[in-house]
Amino acid sequence: MSETRVFDYIGRRVHLVGIGGSSMSGLAQMLRREGFLVSGSDSQDGYALPALRAMGIEVQVGHHPNMVKEAELLIYSAAIPPEDPERAMAEKLGIPQMERAVLLGQLMEGYENTLCVCGTHGKTTLSSMLAQILLDLGRDPTVHIGGSLDRLGGGSRLGGREYFVAEACEFNRSFFHMPPTMALITNIEADHLDCYRDLDDIEAAFAHFVAGLPEDGLCIGLADDPRVMRVMRGSGRAYETVSLAGEADWTAANLRYDAVGRARFDACLRGAPQGHVELKVAGDFNALHALQALAGAAALGCDTKAACRSLDEFAGAHRRFEYTGAVKGMRMYHDYGHNPAEMRSAIGVAAMQGRRVIAVMQPHTYSRVKGLFQDFLTCTARADVTLVTDIFAAREKDPGDIHSGMLVEGMRAAGIDAHLTRSFQDTESWLLENGRKGDLVLTMGCGNINLLNDLMQRHWDEQQSKPEGEQ
Repeated sequence: MSETRVFDYIGRRVHLVGIGGSSMSGLAQMLRREGFLVSGSDSQDGYALPALRAMGIEVQVGHHPNMVKEAELLIYSAAIPPEDPERAMAEKLGIPQMERAVLLGQLMEGYENTLCVCGTHGKTTLSSMLAQILLDLGRDPTVHIGGSLDRLGGGSRLGGREYFVAEACEFNRSFFHMPPTMALITNIEADHLDCYRDLDDIEAAFAHFVAGLPEDGLCIGLADDPRVMRVMRGSGRAYETVSLAGEADWTAANLRYDAVGRARFDACLRGAPQGHVELKVAGDFNALHALQALAGAAALGCDTKAACRSLDEFAGAHRRFEYTGAVKGMRMYHDYGHNPAEMRSAIGVAAMQGRRVIAVMQPHTYSRVKGLFQDFLTCTARADVTLVTDIFAAREKDPGDIHSGMLVEGMRAAGIDAHLTRSFQDTESWLLENGRKGDLVLTMGCGNINLLNDLMQRHWDEQQSKPEGEQ
């Protein structure tokens, strides 16, 4: 049987199962702009669905096998099992099915420069920075990121055929389907241990991905990460290194931070200043992402001083330490971080704000909690208080041997002031009763925990709009 090719279906209906996901929603937008008829479903009415509906895409919440009957191709993510009702209907009707990563790889074919950002964490921010530089410098890139960037008007952009900027995710070895000409590697750490044996297995997957670069391809990676360095050195491809403090091709001279942790530095290539950066986003990891984005832009022939000015205006992608409003005098933030390293970094930024920090953790998937259990117990150590909700199952079923109460118990044993607030209602009640004016509340997770911020804001605004006697 010949391989299914997505462009054979242009002008025809394509149905996406899990269309509300960060990657799938962007792909839906891209397919719509390419001339496909698009429909989709998702288990929850998340933040992405209104934007899709505004584009004229039919979206339903829940399982809707009847929607599949009108489609000629079904797209699904690796998180959607074959027994899903819509996939089962497609199988029954003989409708071809394509996994999300295969679709993305096919969409990237034919581009002159395919810029793939990979790594355990930091992919969305780095790819967003690189995309913004190319946009600001008039390069007209096509972009697909796992988040929403105001500069793009969403998570994707259909531009010219010269540049395609995309996140390359290692989950389920999805990035094997992508055809990179440049690989930007943020880091290689333990995650997705439901589909990898161990950290060495993860490193081997990155090595396989980088081996897909053409002979004149380029790697740009973190000099301080020994696994990244092994992958790049063993690739047989040209590579450049970045570091804020160590020895590398790209370094940050005169690095300093303002009172809320925003970096200022001179970007240097082998000791020679290339431009000055003054970031609006806080954290040393964002300084490192900026340096890596500059390295990528410079390799494409961009003017580095102009690229630095673009980074000065970078305001961050949504759900990346994003301020969402004030409730009862508490400043509410949300971050997409869902493994311990990402949570630790986000709390580090919060701790620099000079406020009492309340971290709200929504653990994501049972396998991740089990695989990284010890790291979860201490990743919120810099917060003053930690609230832990029930585990967000996502693609998984409850195995019955792990739950959030075990995390809270371990955190308390480690000296952390942790509390189990299983539901959004429990968490909101705790915050309204125990939160103080001036606190910084940071919700963290890649499930639906961001909706807690929206819920609390709506409840608080409704309360304040009532006549004084009814409050």
